Amino acid sequence: MPPTFTAILSEHIEKASKCPCSEGKDGTVIMPSSIYIAPGDFHMTVEKDGANKVLRLNQGPKENFYRPAVDPMLQSMSKAYGPNILTVILTGMGSDGTKGAKTIVENGGTLIAQDEETSVVWGMPGSVATAGLCSVVGPIDQIAPKIMSFANRGNL
Repeated sequence: MPPTFTAILSEHIEKASKCPCSEGKDGTVIMPSSIYIAPGDFHMTVEKDGANKVLRLNQGPKENFYRPAVDPMLQSMSKAYGPNILTVILTGMGSDGTKGAKTIVENGGTLIAQDEETSVVWGMPGSVATAGLCSVVGPIDQIAPKIMSFANRGNL
């Protein structure tokens, strides 16, 4: 994602979700009900800092041809949150996120992917779905209720 795109994307997500959304900044303490977008040309990871979880940005090598890439983010989130994580993979190109999703599931986390019929591009969700990593593969309009069910009861 190019740098100018991520700032605009975060504004659109904030308006649509009515949750605070911003580009991640190195050292930001993650707040509940907030959304963070990796800034263009930076990998964004999460690390524990005492009781807090903190965003870290870096310009390490591209992964899967991308920076930001999903795999390093998911791998770091799995380490920071352990089994208490729900990951949702929506429409997107390529297989970025599959290695990180595997780490999430191996560490007890849960994974949902958007189905092929409602995806514009089924690359990323298709990759995790065909790898057998998902608890649920479903249409976009059924994902939010699954997220709420997980958040409220810890199950899908």
